[in-house]
Amino acid sequence: MRAVAASTVSKFWLTLGAGTPLADFISFRYLLLRAWTAGGGLIAGLAQTFVFARILEPKEFSLFILVGVLGTTTWLFDLGFSKILFVKLRQRFLADEDTLSIGSQANAVATFYAFVIAVGALICFVLMAVRPETSIWHAAELGLFFFFSAFNLTWFVLRNACIAVDEYIYFETLESCRRLGYIGLMLTMLAGFPFPAFLVLINLSWIVLIVLAGRRLVERRVITPQFRGSIGHLKEFFRDNWSAALRTGTHSAGETYLHGILYLAVPFTFGLGAPTIIIDTALKIFFGTLTLCSAACDLLVPRQTAAYSARDQRALVRATLLAIELCALPALGIAALLLLDAKGLFALLLGHAATMPTSVTPWLLLLLAAGVIKTAPNFLLQYTGYFKQIARLAMVNALTVTAAMAIGLIAKVDMVGLLALYAIAFTIVGLLYLGVAWRGPIHDAGINPDHHA
Repeated sequence: MRAVAASTVSKFWLTLGAGTPLADFISFRYLLLRAWTAGGGLIAGLAQTFVFARILEPKEFSLFILVGVLGTTTWLFDLGFSKILFVKLRQRFLADEDTLSIGSQANAVATFYAFVIAVGALICFVLMAVRPETSIWHAAELGLFFFFSAFNLTWFVLRNACIAVDEYIYFETLESCRRLGYIGLMLTMLAGFPFPAFLVLINLSWIVLIVLAGRRLVERRVITPQFRGSIGHLKEFFRDNWSAALRTGTHSAGETYLHGILYLAVPFTFGLGAPTIIIDTALKIFFGTLTLCSAACDLLVPRQTAAYSARDQRALVRATLLAIELCALPALGIAALLLLDAKGLFALLLGHAATMPTSVTPWLLLLLAAGVIKTAPNFLLQYTGYFKQIARLAMVNALTVTAAMAIGLIAKVDMVGLLALYAIAFTIVGLLYLGVAWRGPIHDAGINPDHHA
């Protein structure tokens, strides 16, 4: 009887309001791992601000910010190829079909991305080296930092391949180690660890991770260990997915623009130094929270894609609502922290590098709410293959934020005014995503058996 009672209590606490066991929707081990890796991303971003503000001069700090953002936008601009590969791998995996032919294309795409990143790092080095005030070694440091920031582009391909074949726990274990190592290495610089050695080590860590993830995917017949024939497989990928690649590329370009426009507008209008540091710190909190929201959505991707494939509209709606609810949890936590003592938090992070205006906080809170609204529908549309719809959204989004920035520049608003206009535009974007997701995969899961990719 005691065992039965314990089982009943356990089922009660692990049950959704509608009566479905929560464990049927998400893996709790995955929940814990993904919560750490996403939270670790936010912590890493804030730790980077904390450390760089204390070991670098403000102008040098702002230069590393711009190079890091350029690297980050590179992996945002993955043209959506990893999402296309995920959809195809997931379809074959759920149908118990061989995935190796798609895996060969995934291997080729990952190799292509690594080549693009290396070329980008070299270009970054050359552009910095020709500046009279930049030494060769300092230019090399910036190139290494670009490479580290951008290599997520290749990592995303392996990540999506792991999720497609339900190896997400293994991947998140690797990712959690990476986050922990990065944070630890950064903090050692406060004790005198050389900055150049830090840059070398964080880049070497990528090699270790790629080998470990690649070996597991080779064992699962998801990618091939050979690089021979990569060009042919890449051509095959484009031939088979040209229209989808064009649409996902449009969406990725729009996302890159949406995430990076303030990094263009603020330095252009107000210059390097304190203004760039201030806007970067605010956006680090926002984008770090988006990473947490993305982690929440990742938990439900296997359930959502399975429900969509089975045309189970009820399960799809409930999994999506759960994703939105989970997205709201980290956003509410960060919002509470800001409301409690935003001034103290920013003073701790920035030290003497800059002073955060108090008027930033309300607009940052609006951005957090908008991020919750946008993230879950965005994931649903991408992972169910609604590439045409997200391509159209990307163009509308780009026009929306461009109009907002143009209004700000014409009206000659201050830096906080630009952030306010950006927050309003981002809220509009989030509402658009919500509407398209409802009319797209959620609607079609109930009445249309044809996939709309």
